[in-house]
Amino acid sequence: MNLAKRIMTGIVGLAAVVTLAACGSTGSTSNSPTADASDGTGGSAPAGTATSGDGKTIVVYWSGTGNTKRVAEDIAKDTDATLYELEPDPAYTQEDLNFNDADSRVVKEYEDKSLEDIKLKNAQVPDWNSYTTVYFGYPIWWQEAVWPVRNFIRDNDFSGKTVIPFCTSMSSPIGDSATNLKKLAKNPGAWKDGRRFSEDADPNDVADWVKSQR
Repeated sequence: MNLAKRIMTGIVGLAAVVTLAACGSTGSTSNSPTADASDGTGGSAPAGTATSGDGKTIVVYWSGTGNTKRVAEDIAKDTDATLYELEPDPAYTQEDLNFNDADSRVVKEYEDKSLEDIKLKNAQVPDWNSYTTVYFGYPIWWQEAVWPVRNFIRDNDFSGKTVIPFCTSMSSPIGDSATNLKKLAKNPGAWKDGRRFSEDADPNDVADWVKSQR
């Protein structure tokens, strides 16, 4: 083989190695979990997707800015529970949740109660009857449970289930929010006293609370 052919063979071989390396790099990152822009959290299933658990415990929640989501994920981890995120239809954007803007969606809904009847894309949980314990999470808006979760309570039968509510807020206590949600249920089951967590809840505090519920 003359010198020109040897050089050409070497170039082709080097190109093949580089191509294979690039493909391997892409394959290792394309399926990695990415952070949700609105929540600032990563590695969780998309909204409305149930993650597998022990089949008896489920954590159902809705989170506007990610605070309730983080607590829900901690609870699901500590209890080996199924995690189920509710999906309002239409979904809330960050602009919708601007409480300082009188023209934002959330303020308009608060001022006009007829707008608070929010549909859910996924109000019905698969295998709902198999769960005996339901952790139910929500943020606090204006000292009450957020209205996007109300139709879930109305549309589901909680008879035979233990419901353990939890909420997140900057400063507002849980107050009567859980009690008022229970009143919406046709068959409420057994509701325990709820717990309020701060927007930056410590996972250790969440774990200790979960232990107290057993």
